Amino acid sequence: MPRLKQNSEIIDRATARLAGMKSINTNLDLGKGITALAFSAAIDLARERMAAYNMTLSHLDADRTAMMEAEKAVATMSEKMLIGVAFEYGKDSPEYAMAGGVRKSQRKRPTRKAVDKVA
Repeated sequence: MPRLKQNSEIIDRATARLAGMKSINTNLDLGKGITALAFSAAIDLARERMAAYNMTLSHLDADRTAMMEAEKAVATMSEKMLIGVAFEYGKDSPEYAMAGGVRKSQRKRPTRKAVDKVA
């Protein structure tokens, strides 16, 4: 399942606040580096970081999908290899056990439990 991309309510509110401040004065300077221009730069930086984060999530999702597909391919090939060994040597052979299978003669069969009847 893909990861959810981030949206920021804080950035949206800050953008609206900046628009309001610019309607007061386009070059608003409140002193000590608190200016409309600095506020706009901070908002732009936050937007860029969020975009980079969301792009990283997209790449991560793509990598995860590719990894899962490769894993499925290995599982399928592993199963085919074991079936091939079983075909060549038999399911009760030591080669089959060496390849990772359980020899037919060593499989535990399920036992039925006796049912107590209460009359």
